[in-house]
Amino acid sequence: MAVSAPSLRTVADVMTHAVVAVGRGAPFKDIVATMRKWNVSALPVLEGDSRVVGVVSEADLLAKEAHHDAPPRLWERPERMAELEKSAASTAGDLMTAPAVSVSADAPISEAARIMAWRRVKRLPVVDRESRLVGIVSRADLLRVFLRGDDDLAREIRRDVLGMMPGELSHLGVQVRDGVVTLAGELPDPSMAPVLARLVRSVEGVVDVRFEPEGSADRPGEEHPVTSGAYERAREAYGRAERPLGRF
Repeated sequence: MAVSAPSLRTVADVMTHAVVAVGRGAPFKDIVATMRKWNVSALPVLEGDSRVVGVVSEADLLAKEAHHDAPPRLWERPERMAELEKSAASTAGDLMTAPAVSVSADAPISEAARIMAWRRVKRLPVVDRESRLVGIVSRADLLRVFLRGDDDLAREIRRDVLGMMPGELSHLGVQVRDGVVTLAGELPDPSMAPVLARLVRSVEGVVDVRFEPEGSADRPGEEHPVTSGAYERAREAYGRAERPLGRF
């Protein structure tokens, strides 16, 4: 069931504000205990005035167990040397991966999604302009935009997309069902279709865009998809995603 979320535009709108973190000097065992207590797989590492300087993950900690009985060698590959050094670390400052991959609180939701995809991470520390920790955002948080109500989407499209268009484009009809937008009416210039579709798809929560010539509502064969439908896949992805509040 769709929920009303008319103003999901930036990371700050969807992030979790309560975050578990550790300082640079946190001992190894305390980090393990904190992860177990809060059921998290990684922790931001803070310094000074809550500035994020790195992230320590289960993978960083596991190096100690992976190499604790490794026989010494005279020569080691550079990457293995780095692993061995990490396995000897005992504090968050030495264990962490730095610099941390983070995102600004005022960044668009799409930017956070791109960072996660490019860097292959599940969650991002959210920071302010001074790199201070203000929250955490997960994949599941970003997918919340696809639970916006159809009426909310239609209002925003009429106001922020069509409302800014000249002439006949501003009078196109807008129907939204399950996040799929149908724009009804004749385009004065067919070459505008891809541009208009892109503008509509930029509205957070839109799954697909279709154009329907005026008067063809009862003729399903004349419905013209501009992009492939994906709403069910989006909902399925949201259902699979874990959203542990306050966790990293």
